[in-house]
Amino acid sequence: MSYIAETLNNLIHQTAFFNISFGNVIMIGVACVFLYLAIAKGFEPLLLTPIAFGMLLVNIYPDIIAPIGEDGTAGGLLYYFYLLDEWAILPSLIFMGVGAMTDFGPLIANPKSFLLGAAAQFGIFAAYFGAIAMGFNDKAAAAVSIIGGADGPTSIFLAGKLGQTGLLGPIAVAAYSYMALVPLIQPPIMKALTTEKERKIKMAQLRPVTKLEKILFPIVVTIVVCLILPTTAPLVGMLMLGNLFRESGVVRQLTDTASNALMYIVVILLGTSVGATTSAEAFLNWDTIKIVILGLAAFAFGTAAGVLFGKLMCIATKGKVNPLIGSAGVSAVPMAARVSQKVGAEADPTNFLLMHAMGPNVAGVIGTAVAAGTFMAIFGVF
Repeated sequence: MSYIAETLNNLIHQTAFFNISFGNVIMIGVACVFLYLAIAKGFEPLLLTPIAFGMLLVNIYPDIIAPIGEDGTAGGLLYYFYLLDEWAILPSLIFMGVGAMTDFGPLIANPKSFLLGAAAQFGIFAAYFGAIAMGFNDKAAAAVSIIGGADGPTSIFLAGKLGQTGLLGPIAVAAYSYMALVPLIQPPIMKALTTEKERKIKMAQLRPVTKLEKILFPIVVTIVVCLILPTTAPLVGMLMLGNLFRESGVVRQLTDTASNALMYIVVILLGTSVGATTSAEAFLNWDTIKIVILGLAAFAFGTAAGVLFGKLMCIATKGKVNPLIGSAGVSAVPMAARVSQKVGAEADPTNFLLMHAMGPNVAGVIGTAVAAGTFMAIFGVF
């Protein structure tokens, strides 16, 4: 009987109930909310589902992301996934997939879109100074600020390069959460800063872009940007390589792999490992709360800056530019462009802004990578 009692006692104490804290319960609740938003509401389920499930796992079984022990004991499963984040492998592969999936034609057809993409990056620099004001050091502030571009991969990339791995989890979760919540966050800002007349503006059809232009664009951008900021090569280079796969027309197998199978594998690895950094001990603290607040403020500021610059372009072109496309200058591709289309269609169902909004959206991806490269150059990181 004593053997049976001891065995039952061991089994009971092996359950998570004896180790779970109140903080873990809170984080499990947050994970369930994220799963609800992803599955029931359809808020970017490809991002939120793996992130939320990683969050759920680590708060039930913390050792799933335990590092390799000093005695050589193997680390947890998600620890090895997380190393790929720290080494900037997964963010770079995500960029290649985005390039292979995205048509850069609207940006080539309307180069002025670069200005709207640049305007939306003001959110990054606003967050940088805000983070310093809140007590973060220079490198931590720079890592946090990229959330303002609504760019999860670049946020992870810069945090790793600047040695801010302790903040990587909260930064990545905040960035991806705001990317997923673009349809909720952006419309009120867009409507508050524009009139109904402005939202109804119909833009002229974009000119056709030749195949040669589409092939040369990723090559030229890579040469120019990487010569000026070599540190952007992992992100900009992979983005442009993926797009070159797409536009060259001679490597369809690579295009299909980069934009489908590989992209989805990387999203699973990156999402679950990012979610697994959100244990209660690491996540429930004042720094995390500051990051979440700063990220939201930066994202809102970037959206507003893009719309306001769109209004200036509307005035300069005598009503030929719909200011709504400026909001797509953040890096969330193609969610932000879809939101521009949706808000415009609410004002006038016959208004089609999607392709016009894709120009600033693609410019925003490049702009966020350039902003990250700028911070790396400032701090002498290679």
